Amino acid sequence: MIKNLSIKTGQQGLHEITHLLEQAVTETDIQEGLCTIFIRHTSASLLIQENADPLAKNDLEKWLNRLVPENDPLYTHVMEGVDDMPAHIKSTLTASSVSIPIVNNRLVLGTWQGVFVWEHRYHASSRNLIIHIGN
Repeated sequence: MIKNLSIKTGQQGLHEITHLLEQAVTETDIQEGLCTIFIRHTSASLLIQENADPLAKNDLEKWLNRLVPENDPLYTHVMEGVDDMPAHIKSTLTASSVSIPIVNNRLVLGTWQGVFVWEHRYHASSRNLIIHIGN
């Protein structure tokens, strides 16, 4: 099964989508397989990370912003704003797809793991994801 999912991120940062993926899996009859998620953008990415303590999310966001600063004088791709080139670099350093096993019609994530869209731009965006669920 392939499903298109469009989500509004609203602002820069990590946005959890685990519940949307769980819902997509339970709507299938696949008992064992793989759920692969692909984001169709170059200024946002995907991440599996801790979803229990929001401080972990905040630390990740601050760390990546420090690692990839805005207004670097080496950037030449600057027409779309100060956050655009850093967004491309951040998505290069993270992932455009993640895969999660399915067992008994459920995602096999760790106790504190969640799946996140990492929006690297400031302004609200509609982000398109392709979800493939199969065995």
